Amino acid sequence: MQAERTARRAWVGLGGNLGDVDAAFASAIAGLRAAPGIEVIAVSRRYRTAAWGVTDQPPFLNAVVALDTTLEPVELLDALLALERAAGRDRSRETRWGPRPLDLDLLAVDGMVFDTPRLVLPHPRAHERAFVIVPWADLAPDLELGRHGRLDALRDALDRSGVEAIP
Repeated sequence: MQAERTARRAWVGLGGNLGDVDAAFASAIAGLRAAPGIEVIAVSRRYRTAAWGVTDQPPFLNAVVALDTTLEPVELLDALLALERAAGRDRSRETRWGPRPLDLDLLAVDGMVFDTPRLVLPHPRAHERAFVIVPWADLAPDLELGRHGRLDALRDALDRSGVEAIP
């Protein structure tokens, strides 16, 4: 008999700037809701954000989803990558930080520290990126992001000039 896994809170960043990103977000969230071992708890507001890294491209839409999951982090990562592929993303053919129809980043899982070639948790650069921290702080302002501090303090310290809430 296999022991039941305990659900843990996980945080997933959503982004995209190609095609119908609203539809891609809706499809990804529906896919998360339908996936075994995943329960969507909350979805942040959507934000229009300036492109980061490669700046000569359309602005992105970004959001964060809170979910409870019994999946192990790498299993959850695999589920996220499958949803990206279903939305038409082909990571092997794209430019790093370039345009994409859907980007799903596993940001953190219940304070876990995870460091493998495939996955690092918490996300190693999340604390530097307003397009991640602003929507994440909508959902969990008092969440501690390891040695970087609380999300609300991180949000308040970041330049948010390129981040606009979408009504």
